[in-house]
Amino acid sequence: MKLKDEFLEIYKNNITRTGAKELLDWLEKTDFFIAPASTKYHCACEAGLLQHSLSVYHVLMEKHFEENTDSKESFAICALLHDLCKTQFYKVSSRNVKNEKTGAWEKQPYYSVEDSFPYGHGEKSVFLIERFMRLKASEAMAIRWHMGGFDDAAKAGSFSISVAFEKYPLAIKLHIADLESTYIREKHTSAVAH
Repeated sequence: MKLKDEFLEIYKNNITRTGAKELLDWLEKTDFFIAPASTKYHCACEAGLLQHSLSVYHVLMEKHFEENTDSKESFAICALLHDLCKTQFYKVSSRNVKNEKTGAWEKQPYYSVEDSFPYGHGEKSVFLIERFMRLKASEAMAIRWHMGGFDDAAKAGSFSISVAFEKYPLAIKLHIADLESTYIREKHTSAVAH
């Protein structure tokens, strides 16, 4: 099964609240399904964002889903959409790189950041989702704080992240799933695929 087909199947089978269809229609008009997940770290390749989103979903469901207390819809929303902020965020640029064998300079593609709406990371994803579909408080907190200590507010000494993790178990579960996906499960590629 192709990654996009897998994403659509999980999305359509689990996310049914008002606005879900409109959000998916919007995603189809963006670069979400072909965008990288980063410029040079994890999944820095075509469809890397899609690959990462699915990886986080699988880790979240395999390791953290509790049948009697968790919602499949909430898990699908948080995992599949936590990095929506990376939609329309990267662009393919080129730079000159010296070929070590020939000594000639060659143009090579790479991803650069072009942030037209600099609203932060997690909060931007929450904002974009809520343009179409209301989030539960636990979902908004999970998506907002999925970066954990890598988030600028957490680095600045905010206690909000600790409160969110204590109050909303989904927030810590998403953060852990994101970490495992990024640093353990995903292949670290940096090639721009065309």
